This record gives sequence, C-alpha cells and structure tokens, in this order.
Amino acid sequence: MRKLIYLGAIFFLMLITGVFWGTWFTLTRSIENFSPEEFTHIGKVIIANVAGPMRIIMPSGILLIVLSLLNYKQRRSTGFYMGVFSLVLLIATLLVTVLVLVPVDNNIKEWTTTTVPRDFEEIRHQWKTYHAVRTLLSLASFVCFSLFILSNRNGE
Repeated sequence: MRKLIYLGAIFFLMLITGVFWGTWFTLTRSIENFSPEEFTHIGKVIIANVAGPMRIIMPSGILLIVLSLLNYKQRRSTGFYMGVFSLVLLIATLLVTVLVLVPVDNNIKEWTTTTVPRDFEEIRHQWKTYHAVRTLLSLASFVCFSLFILSNRNGE
C-alpha cells in the first residue's frame, strides 16, 4: 500500500509540475511578444483549461505527499526531510497560485479588447514573474520528492 501511495504522489506531482513547466516553457518565456489582445485571449483559454482540473490535482498531490510522509518509517533521515521540504515547496506553489496568480487571472477573465487596463505591461510582468516562481517551486518540489522516494531503502 505504501508504494501505491508513493506512486500516486509522484504521479500527481508530475502532473502539477508538468502543467506549470509547460505553461512557462511554451508561453511565459515569450509573453512580451503578445499584444494585449493576444495575451487576454490566451490567458482566458488557459484559465478555462486549467482552473477546474487543478482544483482536484493540487489537493490530491498534497494529500498523497502527506500520506507518504506519514507512512515513511525513517523519520530522522535525509530522505524524510526531502519529503517534508517537497511538501513545503508544493504548499508554497499553491500559495503563489491562490494569493497572487488567481486574482490576476480573475481580472484577465473580465478584460475585453477595449477594457485592457492601462497598466497592462506591469500586470503582464507580474504574471510572468510569478509564473516563473511557481514553476521553479514545483520543479524543486518534484526533485525533493523524487529524492524522498529514492532514499527509501527496502521499500519501507
């Protein structure tokens, strides 16, 4: 059962990290090349595609990491601390998402081609910066959880 929990945790963490990495790799790095109208359109499409599934995927990943830690027998080990650090990083990822990016996304959903705010470039820069931060946090969480799993000797 323990291995199944670990597998589920790494699977959901891979999905979380993949969504954030994919967005950063394909869109965020070049976001300045899009006009306000293109940014608004792309933002609305991505928000519509991602918001619902991530409401299930992120909490599932967090829960399975917590269960993995609770089932880990070597509590005073580097591996265990890597698992804890992974959880902390994933919670930080969630906080960046909920406290910074979701409010920006909620504003973008209301924009039209004629109502793009005057401080659009500043908002776009904030969006880009926090997407990069969130991506790095999720990647670090994935690496730490992978180390947690790899350090688990004898399947315990």
